[in-house]
Amino acid sequence: MAEKKGSDEGAGGNPERWSQGVTEGSDALDLEEGVFTWDDPARIARSLKSSAEASDRRKSSPYRSAMSMLTFYVNRAGKDLDAGQRDVLERAKDELRKAFGRD
Repeated sequence: MAEKKGSDEGAGGNPERWSQGVTEGSDALDLEEGVFTWDDPARIARSLKSSAEASDRRKSSPYRSAMSMLTFYVNRAGKDLDAGQRDVLERAKDELRKAFGRD
């Protein structure tokens, strides 16, 4: 039997939770704990903007890093994301665009 290249196990060792490891242990952004569970889109956007601007490890612009992290979380949460929280996070994208003057 051939050896598998790479690993099915992400950060933390659980293949079902690799995306959680990415958001919690992002090398590009230091996120506030629970940022994606908050119910205020403007607060989420402010936090992501602040994290992105403060990071000296990101590889792209602060806007792109913040939006990418938010989009990554929404996409990876998939069907497990409550419809109400998905709406909050989608509105946070609009707030993030405004915060960066891209509305």
